[in-house]
Amino acid sequence: MSKSSRTGVVLAFLCLLLLGAMPVLSNARPAGSSGLDFAVWLTAWQLLAALPPSFIERRRRGRRPSAHSGTKTGGRTAVIALATGAMFGLATYMYVVAAEKAGAISMVLALQAYPLFAILWETLFLGKRKSAAELLCTLVMIGALYYLTTAGTLLVSGISWWSLFALGIPLLWSVAHILLKRVLETTPITPSEVTVSRSAISGVFLLVLAVAVEGGGPVFGAFTDLPFQRAAAVMGVAYCLELILWFHAMRHIDVSTASTITVPAPAVTMLISVLVLGESVQVYQVVAMAVIAVGIYGLLIAGRRKAARAPAPSGSGG
Repeated sequence: MSKSSRTGVVLAFLCLLLLGAMPVLSNARPAGSSGLDFAVWLTAWQLLAALPPSFIERRRRGRRPSAHSGTKTGGRTAVIALATGAMFGLATYMYVVAAEKAGAISMVLALQAYPLFAILWETLFLGKRKSAAELLCTLVMIGALYYLTTAGTLLVSGISWWSLFALGIPLLWSVAHILLKRVLETTPITPSEVTVSRSAISGVFLLVLAVAVEGGGPVFGAFTDLPFQRAAAVMGVAYCLELILWFHAMRHIDVSTASTITVPAPAVTMLISVLVLGESVQVYQVVAMAVIAVGIYGLLIAGRRKAARAPAPSGSGG
């Protein structure tokens, strides 16, 4: 596939719109319905939506040799698939709950903590040292997230526990993505196949959890609840579409470029909440959004500068 920066930018922009809309879509489920049941069914719809692209990619791959054609996938890959599937399933349930309890705006702002957790794991497990500029931006973001979780009071007594709960979502995402990165790099599995396997394992995990917690009746009974299923289908398809668009954007532009484009996702959530739902936005949320955005952009710029200063590997040819 030939690369096109314009195509990558358009795809990343579509991801931005979906990321901003998804917290609102999650809250569109019928009032009083179970968040756990909703997580089960949106994951089922996500799986159904991911199957056609996976079949298409598999057929295309069968017509040409793969760069990993000699690579075998073994027990380690299966363990990683099961572990990350469970993590994504739990994160999906937490996403649904946090969107309702913390509010769509506070929740999507908490999701911006993802780079902080990624930096933490890279430092602890991959030995990647951060520059002074990166550390400064990290501290700025931590301060903004603390300001957000205290609802702008900066007092420990003012901590919103649901906003703190929402931070567990990017924590799980960051761990799962680090585990999956190695699989994508060393096996012939495609992004769509990752989405299918992730959705299938997450769905089974959530279904088992729902049966254990609720007895199974409510989650299976929700099958005939048309308003519930409509909301779950919209959310599931949107989630699947965002993942596929993101993976394809990565084929055209750098991750840092795409990440830069998707940084304003909380602003999209705010606009939808205000213009469509008539909800109010708090001043502390706007301040936290602005500071977090500055911190993320700072991390991206500092990362690029550090990469530009890095010496070229010895023995590299031209």
